[in-house]
Amino acid sequence: MIRINLLPTAKKKKKPLILPAPFMYGIASLLLLIIAAVSITFFINKHISNLKADIVVQEKKLDQLKVVLKKIENYEKDNEEFKRKADIIEQLKRNQIVPLVLLDEVSEVLPKGVWLTKLTDKARFINIEGYAYSNNDLVGYVQNLKSLKFFQDVMLMESRQEDIEGVSLYKFKLTFRIKA
Repeated sequence: MIRINLLPTAKKKKKPLILPAPFMYGIASLLLLIIAAVSITFFINKHISNLKADIVVQEKKLDQLKVVLKKIENYEKDNEEFKRKADIIEQLKRNQIVPLVLLDEVSEVLPKGVWLTKLTDKARFINIEGYAYSNNDLVGYVQNLKSLKFFQDVMLMESRQEDIEGVSLYKFKLTFRIKA
């Protein structure tokens, strides 16, 4: 048997779709993508601004360190200059002692009858010129110089007899070295 229902039935009304479902999914995906891109952009921009702020801070520190480095370089340069000047002063003091000892020792052993006319010092090689009344006085003076501990290689280079204003004198030249 066949049944036929003639009573009106309530039909379900379909909601009208504004857009088809694939479009809705595409739009939702696009919105999520835009939200993600904007979030990432804000995050990256914040990170970039933090890095720029760090760069500014580091540049300020670098400038401060450059000033400190300049002071250190100036200090080192001044320190080297001070050391150089101190070395020069020390050298002058040492060199000052040598002529003092030289003159003191040379004059201490100078016997009567011998006098000096010239004394030169060239790099610790000493040349002496002078006169003596007798050859014995001259030999005694040379022996006295040889006995001193500060002098070495004492040699009589020249001794000749001269008449000066009717007086017979011995003109001499001798050399020696100062021990370092």
